[in-house]
Amino acid sequence: MMVKHFLFLFTLFAAAVALADSVEDKRHVSLDGQSNFRDIGGYETADGRRVKWGVVYRSGELHKLSDSDVLKLESLGIKAVANFLTKKEIESRGHDRLPDGVREIPLPMEAGNMGDLAEVVIEARSTGDFSKVPAEFNPEIHRLLITEAREYYARLLRELAEPINRPMVYHCSHGVHRTGIATAILLSALGVPWETVREDYLLSNKYRKKEIDRRISELQLQAADTLLVDPEQVDMTNIRAFYILKGSYIDASLDEAVKRYGSMDAYIREGLGITVEEITSLRKQLLAPVQ
Repeated sequence: MMVKHFLFLFTLFAAAVALADSVEDKRHVSLDGQSNFRDIGGYETADGRRVKWGVVYRSGELHKLSDSDVLKLESLGIKAVANFLTKKEIESRGHDRLPDGVREIPLPMEAGNMGDLAEVVIEARSTGDFSKVPAEFNPEIHRLLITEAREYYARLLRELAEPINRPMVYHCSHGVHRTGIATAILLSALGVPWETVREDYLLSNKYRKKEIDRRISELQLQAADTLLVDPEQVDMTNIRAFYILKGSYIDASLDEAVKRYGSMDAYIREGLGITVEEITSLRKQLLAPVQ
């Protein structure tokens, strides 16, 4: 009897895992030039509604897209792309490759000392020396973005509220830090529980795994050349911390919002200046009704 009960529970667990994998596969858009392009649809809100599929996408940089990738974006009906990269990042990495007619919405996160932090990261990536990007940098950048990137996140929500801009993609370099917080704010505005927000954030580890492994190996060799040591002698702590996400990183953004405004909802209303009417309109447009 116990064996049958165990087998029944195992079958239920396996079915749940298979269903989750199926949804994640639907969420991911496979592209040659960007591994972290995905749909944020399907997430359930606290009141039982779901984010509409095929309306809002999050991604990493789009300058390496192949011709077939561009055609795929066209087939998705992408109308607008919001880009968080700074001018210097675009100059060094390249401009987005997009279908004709797509509206480009520049949201360069350069306010305050964010531009300086971007420069530190760019330098670290070019040399492999992450001594100025310690592990604690990751939750700290999430806290900083909550306060200093408010105008960009507010603009994103308002641009998303315009039907002419949808379907929309928004992105930064890897689709992780800046884009991760943008998604956390958007999903929170739509009423998605924080546990789900965190799960979405951590999906970047899954979809970027091959890229992460390759990049960490490359940076180890770069750091060895820069520091004039053997690759085995390179301390990889900071590099791994930057490229492999932890839930505590995105939680730091929530902590900062709560610290300054009392809650994420209050942060969206008071910190970003998004009115209750705007939030209601956004939910009406981006959420599917309760089934």
